[in-house]
Amino acid sequence: MTPARTIVACPVCGLAQRIGPAARGAVFECVRCGAFLGREPARESLHLTAALTLAALVLYVPANLYPILRMYYSGAYSESTVWDGVVSLAHTNQWFVAAIVLMASIVIPLVKLATLLYLVVSAQLRSRALPRLRTRLWRFVDVIGPWAMLDVFLLAILVALVKLRTLATVLPGPGLAAFCAVVVLTILASSTFDPRLIWVKNKNTTSSRKPA
Repeated sequence: MTPARTIVACPVCGLAQRIGPAARGAVFECVRCGAFLGREPARESLHLTAALTLAALVLYVPANLYPILRMYYSGAYSESTVWDGVVSLAHTNQWFVAAIVLMASIVIPLVKLATLLYLVVSAQLRSRALPRLRTRLWRFVDVIGPWAMLDVFLLAILVALVKLRTLATVLPGPGLAAFCAVVVLTILASSTFDPRLIWVKNKNTTSSRKPA
Protein backbone atom coordinates (compact mmCIF):
# COMPACT_ATOMS: atom_id res chain seq x y z
CA MET A 1 0.00 0.00 0.00
CA THR A 2 1.33 3.44 -0.93
CA PRO A 3 2.22 5.58 2.12
CA ALA A 4 -0.04 8.54 2.67
CA ARG A 5 1.25 11.93 1.55
CA THR A 6 0.33 15.40 2.70
CA ILE A 7 -0.21 18.37 0.40
CA VAL A 8 1.24 21.63 1.70
CA ALA A 9 1.59 25.07 0.16
CA CYS A 10 4.88 26.93 0.38
CA PRO A 11 4.48 30.07 2.53
CA VAL A 12 6.89 31.98 0.26
CA CYS A 13 6.15 31.06 -3.37
CA GLY A 14 2.75 29.36 -2.87
CA LEU A 15 3.68 26.14 -4.69
CA ALA A 16 1.50 23.19 -3.65
CA GLN A 17 3.53 20.02 -3.24
CA ARG A 18 3.22 16.58 -1.74
CA ILE A 19 5.21 15.58 1.33
CA GLY A 20 5.65 11.92 2.03
CA PRO A 21 6.41 10.13 5.30
CA ALA A 22 9.88 10.81 6.69
CA ALA A 23 11.94 10.17 9.76
CA ARG A 24 10.91 11.97 12.90
CA GLY A 25 12.45 15.39 13.11
CA ALA A 26 13.00 15.57 9.34
CA VAL A 27 12.85 19.05 7.79
CA PHE A 28 11.05 19.72 4.50
CA GLU A 29 12.08 22.38 1.98
CA CYS A 30 10.22 23.80 -0.99
CA VAL A 31 11.40 22.29 -4.29
CA ARG A 32 11.03 25.68 -6.02
CA CYS A 33 12.45 28.29 -3.63
CA GLY A 34 13.97 26.22 -0.83
CA ALA A 35 11.82 27.80 1.88
CA PHE A 36 11.14 25.97 5.13
CA LEU A 37 7.89 23.99 4.84
CA GLY A 38 7.78 22.36 8.21
CA ARG A 39 9.11 19.54 10.28
CA GLU A 40 7.83 16.03 10.76
CA PRO A 41 6.08 16.06 14.16
CA ALA A 42 8.16 14.40 16.86
CA ARG A 43 6.21 12.82 19.70
CA GLU A 44 9.24 13.13 21.96
CA SER A 45 8.57 16.87 22.16
CA LEU A 46 5.46 16.13 24.23
CA HIS A 47 7.65 15.14 27.17
CA LEU A 48 9.34 18.52 27.12
CA THR A 49 6.01 20.36 26.84
CA ALA A 50 4.53 18.31 29.67
CA ALA A 51 7.52 18.97 31.92
CA LEU A 52 7.38 22.72 31.28
CA THR A 53 3.62 22.86 31.79
CA LEU A 54 3.70 20.89 35.05
CA ALA A 55 6.57 23.02 36.35
CA ALA A 56 4.61 26.18 35.55
CA LEU A 57 1.50 24.83 37.28
CA VAL A 58 3.49 23.91 40.40
CA LEU A 59 5.12 27.33 40.58
CA TYR A 60 1.79 29.04 39.87
CA VAL A 61 0.72 28.28 43.46
CA PRO A 62 3.58 30.04 45.32
CA ALA A 63 3.56 32.82 42.72
CA ASN A 64 0.03 33.74 43.80
CA LEU A 65 0.18 32.82 47.49
CA TYR A 66 3.46 34.41 48.53
CA PRO A 67 4.01 38.19 48.49
CA ILE A 68 5.63 39.64 45.42
CA LEU A 69 6.63 42.97 46.96
CA ARG A 70 7.63 43.99 50.48
CA MET A 71 7.73 47.66 51.36
CA TYR A 72 9.17 49.61 54.32
CA TYR A 73 7.96 53.21 54.51
CA SER A 74 8.25 55.51 57.54
CA GLY A 75 8.60 52.57 59.87
CA ALA A 76 5.57 50.78 58.44
CA TYR A 77 5.86 47.39 56.78
CA SER A 78 3.54 46.00 54.13
CA GLU A 79 3.58 43.15 51.65
CA SER A 80 1.30 42.36 48.75
CA THR A 81 0.40 39.51 46.45
CA VAL A 82 -1.31 39.59 43.08
CA TRP A 83 -4.65 38.91 44.77
CA ASP A 84 -4.04 41.77 47.20
CA GLY A 85 -3.70 44.09 44.22
CA VAL A 86 -7.04 42.93 42.84
CA VAL A 87 -8.73 43.41 46.21
CA SER A 88 -7.22 46.89 46.63
CA LEU A 89 -8.48 47.96 43.23
CA ALA A 90 -11.94 46.62 44.05
CA HIS A 91 -12.02 48.50 47.37
CA THR A 92 -11.31 51.76 45.52
CA ASN A 93 -14.24 51.03 43.16
CA GLN A 94 -11.94 50.44 40.18
CA TRP A 95 -13.87 47.34 39.24
CA PHE A 96 -12.97 47.33 35.56
CA VAL A 97 -9.23 47.49 36.22
CA ALA A 98 -9.57 44.90 38.98
CA ALA A 99 -11.37 42.54 36.59
CA ILE A 100 -8.67 42.98 33.96
CA VAL A 101 -5.88 42.27 36.45
CA LEU A 102 -7.77 39.25 37.79
CA MET A 103 -8.39 37.76 34.35
CA ALA A 104 -5.01 38.58 32.81
CA SER A 105 -2.78 37.69 35.75
CA ILE A 106 -4.64 34.86 37.52
CA VAL A 107 -7.49 33.29 35.54
CA ILE A 108 -6.19 33.25 31.96
CA PRO A 109 -2.71 31.86 32.78
CA LEU A 110 -4.29 29.02 34.78
CA VAL A 111 -6.80 28.22 32.01
CA LYS A 112 -4.01 28.30 29.44
CA LEU A 113 -1.78 25.92 31.40
CA ALA A 114 -4.64 23.53 32.22
CA THR A 115 -5.76 23.40 28.57
CA LEU A 116 -2.21 22.88 27.36
CA LEU A 117 -1.73 20.02 29.82
CA TYR A 118 -4.93 18.37 28.57
CA LEU A 119 -3.75 18.64 24.96
CA VAL A 120 -0.37 17.14 25.82
CA VAL A 121 -1.86 14.22 27.75
CA SER A 122 -4.43 13.42 25.03
CA ALA A 123 -1.75 13.58 22.32
CA GLN A 124 0.59 11.38 24.32
CA LEU A 125 -2.15 8.79 24.81
CA ARG A 126 -2.87 8.96 21.05
CA SER A 127 -6.48 9.71 21.81
CA ARG A 128 -8.84 9.73 18.83
CA ALA A 129 -11.63 11.48 20.73
CA LEU A 130 -12.78 14.91 19.58
CA PRO A 131 -9.75 15.96 17.50
CA ARG A 132 -11.61 18.98 16.11
CA LEU A 133 -12.49 20.14 19.61
CA ARG A 134 -8.87 19.77 20.72
CA THR A 135 -7.76 21.73 17.67
CA ARG A 136 -10.16 24.52 18.67
CA LEU A 137 -8.75 24.38 22.19
CA TRP A 138 -5.26 24.86 20.81
CA ARG A 139 -6.46 27.85 18.79
CA PHE A 140 -8.06 29.16 21.98
CA VAL A 141 -4.73 28.82 23.80
CA ASP A 142 -3.00 30.62 20.95
CA VAL A 143 -5.55 33.45 20.96
CA ILE A 144 -5.60 34.05 24.73
CA GLY A 145 -1.81 33.94 24.92
CA PRO A 146 -1.36 37.71 24.46
CA TRP A 147 -4.07 38.34 27.08
CA ALA A 148 -2.13 36.46 29.75
CA MET A 149 -0.16 39.56 30.65
CA LEU A 150 2.24 37.89 33.06
CA ASP A 151 5.24 39.41 31.34
CA VAL A 152 3.68 42.90 31.36
CA PHE A 153 2.70 42.53 35.01
CA LEU A 154 6.23 41.42 35.85
CA LEU A 155 7.68 44.42 34.03
CA ALA A 156 5.41 46.73 36.05
CA ILE A 157 6.72 45.16 39.25
CA LEU A 158 10.32 45.68 38.21
CA VAL A 159 9.61 49.31 37.29
CA ALA A 160 8.05 49.84 40.72
CA LEU A 161 11.15 48.40 42.36
CA VAL A 162 13.31 50.98 40.58
CA LYS A 163 11.05 54.04 40.82
CA LEU A 164 10.05 53.69 44.46
CA ARG A 165 13.55 53.06 45.71
CA THR A 166 14.04 56.78 46.54
CA LEU A 167 10.74 57.01 48.46
CA ALA A 168 10.67 53.76 50.37
CA THR A 169 12.54 50.51 50.77
CA VAL A 170 10.97 48.16 48.27
CA LEU A 171 12.20 44.59 48.26
CA PRO A 172 11.16 41.65 46.09
CA GLY A 173 9.08 39.07 47.90
CA PRO A 174 9.51 35.30 47.76
CA GLY A 175 6.71 35.04 45.21
CA LEU A 176 8.55 37.13 42.63
CA ALA A 177 11.01 34.37 41.71
CA ALA A 178 8.14 31.92 41.23
CA PHE A 179 6.25 34.52 39.21
CA CYS A 180 9.25 35.02 36.91
CA ALA A 181 9.58 31.26 36.46
CA VAL A 182 5.90 30.91 35.57
CA VAL A 183 6.28 33.60 32.89
CA VAL A 184 9.25 31.87 31.26
CA LEU A 185 7.90 28.32 31.56
CA THR A 186 4.50 29.27 30.12
CA ILE A 187 6.10 30.84 27.05
CA LEU A 188 8.37 27.83 26.52
CA ALA A 189 5.54 25.32 27.00
CA SER A 190 3.38 27.01 24.36
CA SER A 191 6.24 27.23 21.87
CA THR A 192 7.27 23.57 22.19
CA PHE A 193 3.83 22.02 21.61
CA ASP A 194 3.24 20.80 18.06
CA PRO A 195 -0.53 20.86 17.32
CA ARG A 196 -0.08 18.41 14.43
CA LEU A 197 0.35 15.65 17.02
CA ILE A 198 -3.37 15.96 17.75
CA TRP A 199 -4.08 14.38 14.35
CA VAL A 200 -1.20 11.92 14.07
CA LYS A 201 -3.16 8.91 15.32
CA ASN A 202 -6.14 9.68 13.05
CA LYS A 203 -3.96 10.02 9.99
CA ASN A 204 -2.11 6.79 10.71
CA THR A 205 -5.36 4.97 11.27
CA THR A 206 -6.87 6.32 8.05
CA SER A 207 -3.85 5.48 5.94
CA SER A 208 -3.74 1.89 7.27
CA ARG A 209 -7.24 1.06 6.07
CA LYS A 210 -7.37 -1.27 3.10
CA PRO A 211 -9.58 -0.35 0.16
CA ALA A 212 -12.77 -2.34 -0.14
